[in-house]
Amino acid sequence: MKSNLTVGRLLERMRDALQLEHVPGTNGLDRVIATPTISSPGLVLAGFIERFPAHRLQVLGETEVTYLKMLDPEVRRRNLTTFFSFPIPCVFITKGQQPGPDLIDIAADAGVALICSTLKTNEFYTQIKPWLEDEFAPTVNLHGSLADIFGVGLLFVGRSGIGKSECVLDLVERGHRLVADDLVIARRRSADVVIGSGHELQRHHMEIRGVGLVDIPAIFGVRAVRQQKRIEVVVQLEEWDHNAPVDRTGLDAETTTVLDVELPKVRVPLNPGKNITVIAEVIAMNHLLKYSGVDPAERFNERLMRQMRGRSDVMRYLRDDNE
Repeated sequence: MKSNLTVGRLLERMRDALQLEHVPGTNGLDRVIATPTISSPGLVLAGFIERFPAHRLQVLGETEVTYLKMLDPEVRRRNLTTFFSFPIPCVFITKGQQPGPDLIDIAADAGVALICSTLKTNEFYTQIKPWLEDEFAPTVNLHGSLADIFGVGLLFVGRSGIGKSECVLDLVERGHRLVADDLVIARRRSADVVIGSGHELQRHHMEIRGVGLVDIPAIFGVRAVRQQKRIEVVVQLEEWDHNAPVDRTGLDAETTTVLDVELPKVRVPLNPGKNITVIAEVIAMNHLLKYSGVDPAERFNERLMRQMRGRSDVMRYLRDDNE
């Protein structure tokens, strides 16, 4: 996925978390980071350039810096010149090590930024990798409301004004948690996981028609909200239509896709007097049952089929008994 992430933006946003410091004299903060992958240069520092992934962010740990110091100065400069001849986004130096003058000069000539971190190399990798994966994750903005119901992420969708926010507000009042209202930012974290969160400016506010903006944490407390949640079920709120087909058993499961991830979808037709919040809780608990391997609709259908087969066997016995 394409990204507008630059080295300068990474430095600005992760300076404190990764304890970063830009080495003076090196430039390249405007270079674009094209991939979330980060690795060490390995054998390139020894002059072997085959199969070198130059588009990745590069990390020089204690092993690489020590190896460079042990090289003959002429060999070191030659290998570093080869290393920086590739389009490297930037080079991190971990464990508080200081780059030698050769490294600084050649990096400056190549226009590649050197960034030092006081973190140990393993700790540096552990912290930067999830952040990079999140930055490059496929993202889409969804119109709906996301809530955490019994640990299940329900995404309520439907036309504007149908009552998504009111439903989630009632769920929050019943002890469940709001994730995002009106605008849900969905990110795909892996092949089958979609994480939803709200916009930074929303800060868990809800718009209730006739009332205005409601600050959920201020009214219900911080336990009534959470920053993000996996989207597990999509609940489509629809107006009641007597002529529309409605699933009465749950055997005809419907799905929808978000960022190429298939998610179960439940259609809930609305009519006066229907308690949508209780139905939402049942949808969440039903999903938990299915997740644990129990499908109520399938079990009921199996019992019904056994009953029908048993009755058929009795009738066949009566027909065959001529006495």
